[in-house]
Amino acid sequence: MERRTLLSLGSINADFQVRVDASPGSAETLLGHAFVRLSGGKASNTAFLGARFGHCSLLLGRVGDDDLAEQALAPLREAGVDVSAVGRVPGHATGVSLIMVPPDAKKQIVLATNANDCWDEAALDALRRAVEQAPPPACLVLDYEVPARAVRTAVLAAERCGMPVVLDPSFADRAERELFGKLRALVPNAAEGGALAGIDISDLESARRAARQLQREGVPLVALKLSDGGCVLATGEGLWHLPGGAVDPVDATGAGDAFTGALAIALLEGAPPLEAALWGVAAAQAAVTGYGSQPAYPQRDDLMKRVEDLRSKVRRCDD
Repeated sequence: MERRTLLSLGSINADFQVRVDASPGSAETLLGHAFVRLSGGKASNTAFLGARFGHCSLLLGRVGDDDLAEQALAPLREAGVDVSAVGRVPGHATGVSLIMVPPDAKKQIVLATNANDCWDEAALDALRRAVEQAPPPACLVLDYEVPARAVRTAVLAAERCGMPVVLDPSFADRAERELFGKLRALVPNAAEGGALAGIDISDLESARRAARQLQREGVPLVALKLSDGGCVLATGEGLWHLPGGAVDPVDATGAGDAFTGALAIALLEGAPPLEAALWGVAAAQAAVTGYGSQPAYPQRDDLMKRVEDLRSKVRRCDD
């Protein structure tokens, strides 16, 4: 396999995760257990998967000058991710995610973006150079848990290099639609896809309409992630429904990032859109079977077995 370059720009966090025995929301104090401190964040998670799959994985983002930076970065270094382009922000805390996982595995997260949102002109210039100097062939995967101007800087630099871009539009209210035509793929979850398309996604039909509408805005490939781990895929050739696999979920933390990262890696390796979406669904399926995000991510052999199991379940759902 040719070693390629995956660039991941976005949030880099220290995760503090705990299991709870009831869904959060009551006024009562919940009893927690299985507390863990992990590396997390959308960019960290996709970068981790890129390294696990044997590619040169370059992480782009910002951390603070505190001890939490090492919690966020050390596991990535150990996994083989290149963190040399991650900037340190003096006087700021590293991004923090507080994660509660109830019995149904549907996590709830409070994110303090902290250093993720601290980008000055020097940082933007360094980001631009990192994208432009990345060894080809390369792919950029990024999210909006950093400021819109950082996303814009990276997308425009990638466009100048002819580098494909995969965008996870979280947070959706930061998304700049004028960039959509510069993307190779848009990978929203149902809430984000619905907000961007102006459609309340409540079933497969509404998900199909939202994915098609976003694809018509100039994105060659829209993979709208569904709550069951599957997706609706829209391309210029048609629409497909890829249902999630039957698994017993343990923890949904990071499953959407696994989907995005696997899809981007597949495209980087030259896979066609439908195959790339299958990789995404398979990665999300694997991710929910373990506790934590990165520790639950699959190896390549496991992912490919899941892809083969899922292949026969794909259905066309064209207009």
